[in-house]
Amino acid sequence: MTTFDDRERAFESKFAHDAEMLFRAGARRNRLLAEWAAGVLGKTGPDAQAYAREVARSDLQEAGDEDVFRKIHADLAGRVDEATIRHRMTSLLAEAKATLAAES
Repeated sequence: MTTFDDRERAFESKFAHDAEMLFRAGARRNRLLAEWAAGVLGKTGPDAQAYAREVARSDLQEAGDEDVFRKIHADLAGRVDEATIRHRMTSLLAEAKATLAAES
């Protein structure tokens, strides 16, 4: 193997790792967001867990975060405004990334 081939393989490996970490961080963020929203809705225990699964399923509707946002926004209508939800999504993604980095 040449140095170029080794570098190419290393870049491909890093890209795959970064993509997996981003996916895992997004999934963890969605779980944390669902737990927060469940608390706002007054759900606890099995109801909160069922709600978290419902939010996770909503993430499969389309690529990106808008499907999860729409679900949470509709469920929290009249309780929490759009800006608060978006801010919470951003902060929880950063928290999820930090947690995953610490676990690695």
